[in-house]
Amino acid sequence: MEPRLVREMLERVRTGELAVEEALDALRGLPFRDLGVATVDHHRALRQGVPEVIFGEGKTPEQIALIAGEISGAGQNVLVTRVDAAKGAAVSALLPAFRYVPLARTGSIEVAPPPKRAAGAVAVVTAGTSDLSVAEEAIETLRAVGLEAKRLYDVGVAGLHRFLHRVEELRKASAVIVVAGMEGALPSVVGGLVAAPVIAVPTSVGYGTALGGFTPLFAMLTSCASGVAVVNIDSGFGAAMVAHRMLPKE
Repeated sequence: MEPRLVREMLERVRTGELAVEEALDALRGLPFRDLGVATVDHHRALRQGVPEVIFGEGKTPEQIALIAGEISGAGQNVLVTRVDAAKGAAVSALLPAFRYVPLARTGSIEVAPPPKRAAGAVAVVTAGTSDLSVAEEAIETLRAVGLEAKRLYDVGVAGLHRFLHRVEELRKASAVIVVAGMEGALPSVVGGLVAAPVIAVPTSVGYGTALGGFTPLFAMLTSCASGVAVVNIDSGFGAAMVAHRMLPKE
């Protein structure tokens, strides 16, 4: 249950609009709900400020629909990550409210618009267009937690003038998510030029010795720029959640 829903319930109890016993009934199912194939954590929004997110890979459309229906039925927004096109279409057929974004491989159900955060926009930067899927996963996750995103795409170090043209925009961001494959140099460049938190995302984009993303991962972990946070390979979701934890909730 989201904090706003708990506040509304308590306010209704305080004013006498809702009986104490009715509120107790609603709260009894708050910690979790066992669906057989999954145990849905309804308490996560209270603990972390965002409801449980469904990892779609490895789940059937029916399982995703069951879990998403349970979460949305409790009045919470739903985000599902790593959903391919076929699975997205199948879930949409089961849940008409399901909004599928093919490039991001995410789906969502919005019961209510996420409360907008006071923090400024988070810049999402990619080295190349091959990194867009990971970047768009970050964008959709930021949207789900109420953070505004600004796209700055295809500004990698192979044409550094493209990046330098956007530096002033970057300096206005509340945080910067930098998505890069190949040798993974871009987060170091960004980290040396901006004061905001920088979150680096290595991608599995690259030729043989890129090793499926390990080369940019190692480069980002050993960045010359101090204080650059690094998430797992291809984890746009993880980067957005780091920004969510770093930035003010109100």
